[in-house]
Amino acid sequence: MSKKMDIRWHGRAGQGAVTAAKTLAELISQEEGVYAQGFAVYGAEKRGAPVIAFTRVSDKVIRDHSEYMEPDIVLLLDPTLLGLVDVKEGLKKDGKVIVNTAFDKQSVIDELGLEGYDVYIVDANKISMDAMGRAIPNTPMIGALAKVAGLFSKEDVVNGVINLLEEAGKFPQKVIDGNKKAIEKAYEEVK
Repeated sequence: MSKKMDIRWHGRAGQGAVTAAKTLAELISQEEGVYAQGFAVYGAEKRGAPVIAFTRVSDKVIRDHSEYMEPDIVLLLDPTLLGLVDVKEGLKKDGKVIVNTAFDKQSVIDELGLEGYDVYIVDANKISMDAMGRAIPNTPMIGALAKVAGLFSKEDVVNGVINLLEEAGKFPQKVIDGNKKAIEKAYEEVK
């Protein structure tokens, strides 16, 4: 894993973008000598309002808590935000974009003006509906990100997230099993 990485998450309140950013930071920071932080910048948004979350990774203690970053990877959790948010803002020239969508990759590239960037798509809404009965794309997007960024093997990301859910002690087994299935499927299907 790269010892320095900035990741920006775009979603809507209630989709788990903030939880995903924090969960990813928790998973990454378990590695020896790697620091990570997950946070969001938002006000009193209601369910459905646009939200931006961030994950920073470094081999040094992270003291920067600002929302400004030049992300290596940007994730778009809500396909209705296509064209409404500037996913390219600050994105590094060799940056990657992962979009939750049922559209084909070229349509996403054209819509967002992402020619020259590495673009990946996964239908995280469908995956989460099939696995959990609700369109909550955050854990499938963690699975897709783990593969695209080479952060974790499929087994490691699944086990890491499941361990965090179990440690929280507030999720029924059905939810834990659904998240496991969603992560595995997204890891396999991201393209």
